[in-house]
Amino acid sequence: MPRSATVNQELRERSRERILAAALEVFAAKGYEAASISEITEAAGVSRGLVSYYFAAKEELAAELLDRWLDGIAGILTIQGSPDERLAGIIDGALMAAATTLPIQRLAITLMMQPTTHDVFARVEADKSVRVSQVEDAIRSVFAARGAADPAVEEMLLRATLEGVTVKLAIYRETFPVEDIRRRLYAGYNLPTPAAPLPISSPQVDRLRAK
Repeated sequence: MPRSATVNQELRERSRERILAAALEVFAAKGYEAASISEITEAAGVSRGLVSYYFAAKEELAAELLDRWLDGIAGILTIQGSPDERLAGIIDGALMAAATTLPIQRLAITLMMQPTTHDVFARVEADKSVRVSQVEDAIRSVFAARGAADPAVEEMLLRATLEGVTVKLAIYRETFPVEDIRRRLYAGYNLPTPAAPLPISSPQVDRLRAK
């Protein structure tokens, strides 16, 4: 009996998701530049032709993953509450994302920073310009409501700080004191002390060392 159009669509979506998951796994293990389509094909357990059907080039795989990363950042648009509660939610959301989705965070950082792949990031960011602006404006509105003299600068500083934390967490994954950093950020913005720690590993250390 022939499969229905709905079943075929579901199978196609599963295959596409499997390829993207494999690409992220290979990019995380080998780095974007060193990763090959053949390795991604093998990790996904699909034919090379199927990979090519969905993604004509490795760059398209990276672009799709970056696209999803930017959509994840846009999750802050749903945070409700007072300005202080929204700022706390932005900080906590960024730290949780950094700790729990490290492979895609690392990929984004790599593509942003490497001269040979920066253009890939720039193109995705340009395609998502409206969404990115909405995120920036949401953060700026929080700082404006808190009486900041220059909400735009505060937004850029906060994002730079949180992205720096993500870089450090990528390097020192097993020894980075996320909770201590979180509480310091809260104090720096005069937010109430968190009532409970985030549900992620956060060792107490006085020096960062890779393991």
